[in-house]
Amino acid sequence: MKLLVIGSGGREHALAWRLLQSNRVEHVYVAPGNGGTALMKGASNVALSDPQALADFVRAQDIALTVVGPEAPLAQGVVDTFRAQGLKIFGPTRAAAQLESSKDFAKAFMVRHRIPTAIYQTFTDPVAAHSYINARGAPIVIKADGLAAGKGVVVATTLDEAHAAVDAMLGDGSLGAAGARVVIEECLLGEEASFIVLCDGKNIFPLATSQDHKRLNDADQGPNTGGMGAYSPAPVVTPVIFDRVMKEVIHPTIAGMAADGIPFTGFLYAGLMIGEGHEASCPIKVLEFNCRMGDPETQPIMMRIRSDLVSVFEHGVNGTLDQATIDWDPRTALGVVMASHNYPGVPRLGDPITGIPAEKSDCVVFHAGTVLDDSTLKTSGGRVLCVTALDDTVRATQKMAYDVVNQIQFNGAQYRTDIGWRALES
Repeated sequence: MKLLVIGSGGREHALAWRLLQSNRVEHVYVAPGNGGTALMKGASNVALSDPQALADFVRAQDIALTVVGPEAPLAQGVVDTFRAQGLKIFGPTRAAAQLESSKDFAKAFMVRHRIPTAIYQTFTDPVAAHSYINARGAPIVIKADGLAAGKGVVVATTLDEAHAAVDAMLGDGSLGAAGARVVIEECLLGEEASFIVLCDGKNIFPLATSQDHKRLNDADQGPNTGGMGAYSPAPVVTPVIFDRVMKEVIHPTIAGMAADGIPFTGFLYAGLMIGEGHEASCPIKVLEFNCRMGDPETQPIMMRIRSDLVSVFEHGVNGTLDQATIDWDPRTALGVVMASHNYPGVPRLGDPITGIPAEKSDCVVFHAGTVLDDSTLKTSGGRVLCVTALDDTVRATQKMAYDVVNQIQFNGAQYRTDIGWRALES
């Protein structure tokens, strides 16, 4: 069996790595891939991004199944293109992917279907947006409506920060079409968690719980990023919280999409804020939906899978996810992101990377923003690597990951030193 994974990040490297563990898989193509997938035995990169060109490649290579990693191809309609030609692909249609590609669509959907979320309003007029901020006060959250590669959210702690975010999104055009409309919403307090499920339009298959670390610096300080590390499982998602999320968020979302005539297939990621209080009654609200697995949450989740992931995706495209199973490693997996100089601003590219150790069963370095230049591995993006380890306790896993982080060298490397800190305190 040959497979295709669409994307170039750490999520896609981890997906391809796990799929290659199946004894039914002969080869995994990654489009366009990165330096890590270029070096991975049994995989190869494909320099294609156009949906039709990808469909032609799948037919030419007799590829059995395609898995979509990032959001941009989904918003372009790659799933629609493949399905129209009878090709098996796991992901949502362009219409369903609006849950991520438009914050306004997602918020209106949640209100319509009584899915708990923050109070909000949407604006295209800067004057009206500034007036709303003044009326609501700070802290307050400003979100670009469209896709902004994880950088379209500003949690403003002061009115000045909030006004500056509106000016940046609606005023100077720095986020392009993504920022032509902004969603302004109340700032929710509590602990965040990532809740990821697979859907086939009707059946729901939840993955292991995880928690991302969005802020650049230790103790959740500094600017928002696409994610500086993650771990799984997340203690904040107790069995009671898990059942409540399924009942209050996931099932109503899938039922609501079907009722709206947009059946949801693929990965559904609910970014949650779990408020303080007893687990049976504390507020649980949706911060955002993604129509893909999280990055870097995918990396520790993939480390914990001990069974054949290919069969799960087969059930996903065949509408039989109610028959899917995964054997989960009970240990903790934890991933530390190493980012480029100046990230999350415009990152410096082209720095040589050295010191990456050989893969071990309990520690894998997944690549994101890397490129193989002749035989030299170099940085090519903001988030460069995710060092992911697996051990019995959070502290032991954390130590293993950071021991490897300290071996890897590239100029300007940035990383947090406290990934998993909430689990250590729980």
